[in-house]
Amino acid sequence: MQPSATLEVSAKAKALAREGKPIISFGSGEPDFTSPPSAMTSAKEAIDRGETHYTPATGIPELKEAVADYYARRFGLKYSPQQVLIGAGAKPLIYEALGCLVDPGDEVLVFAPAWVSYVEQIRLCDGKEVVVDTSHSGFLPDLKEIRAAISDRTVGMMINTPNNPTGAVYSADLLKGIAKIALDNGLWIIYDEIYERLTYDGIGHSNIVQVAPETLDRTIIINGVSKAYAMTGWRIGYALGPKDVIAKMGEFQGHLTSNPTSIAQWAALGAIKGAEEDVKKMVSAFASRRKRMLEMLNSMPHIKVTEPKGAFYVFVDIKECLGKRKDGKEISDDVAFCQILLGDEYLALVPGSAFLAPGYVRLSYANSMEEIEEGMKRLDRFLNSIR
Repeated sequence: MQPSATLEVSAKAKALAREGKPIISFGSGEPDFTSPPSAMTSAKEAIDRGETHYTPATGIPELKEAVADYYARRFGLKYSPQQVLIGAGAKPLIYEALGCLVDPGDEVLVFAPAWVSYVEQIRLCDGKEVVVDTSHSGFLPDLKEIRAAISDRTVGMMINTPNNPTGAVYSADLLKGIAKIALDNGLWIIYDEIYERLTYDGIGHSNIVQVAPETLDRTIIINGVSKAYAMTGWRIGYALGPKDVIAKMGEFQGHLTSNPTSIAQWAALGAIKGAEEDVKKMVSAFASRRKRMLEMLNSMPHIKVTEPKGAFYVFVDIKECLGKRKDGKEISDDVAFCQILLGDEYLALVPGSAFLAPGYVRLSYANSMEEIEEGMKRLDRFLNSIR
């Protein structure tokens, strides 16, 4: 098993910062904002009420109802609280879904570039990832290539939109095409939409069950409060799906983590019910940061940039840099690029190979505008010194 590359980069950057180095990290996958006041207030009130004991392993009823209500309002989808599972973040919920659906030797389609934990979790379930590369098609999967990747052992597919690490947003038409392939082949869909509130340029997010209602009984939706509400440390995610699968995932969770932290659940409830304006302000700030980062990246040598439409990442093609040298040090691959950059400029990025995409690096713009300006200057200086 490989360690999480994003967490590893973040840890290295923090360690250098503790040594007094002027680190700027574009490696983190978390907003730099504080959690919304409504979440804080709800958490404090829960502490004052003594909500400090075990809750039901599958989550408090109030939060399940709020999640179901949110999906009804936002997407027009009708889920009962019994079809909602509250977990300790989206990550364990994805693992629980895979654990309930994947038998040893089963195959799961992964559209690369892909989030770092998908492959490791599939393997933890004794399954096998089948990678469908999207780097040649604007980071959007080709339907013909999806069909060609399916075998008799394929049981499901991972879909992540808006995408980490590329920022690609899947259109409603593309999702309809993927849905048809899944249903034609009896596949499960694990639909990770943790970044669903973070889209730009007037491009909206589409939920696959909303655009293809026939997938309702074959789709497990994964979401949470980490990204949209700047609540990464609270560790609250939620899954929605068929009642029998959600029940099995809940049983799995009971033996895995038990209930998510009680106070964090009440904080999440406060966010979902009362932080809409905070979300809008954060999205507006991300849009401005994205614009500035792209402006500066597009003027730099040796790289190619595909404009992201969602999440808070830019995925940069650095293949032109490979084989070149920086002050005598060879840039042999994307990992070396990131290591030399961190050592020379104290700028932390995540290598694309961690996302099944060697030759790329991921930059996060979940940083202050001042850090983005300074970090881009350092990257420009680094790129201009490559020979």
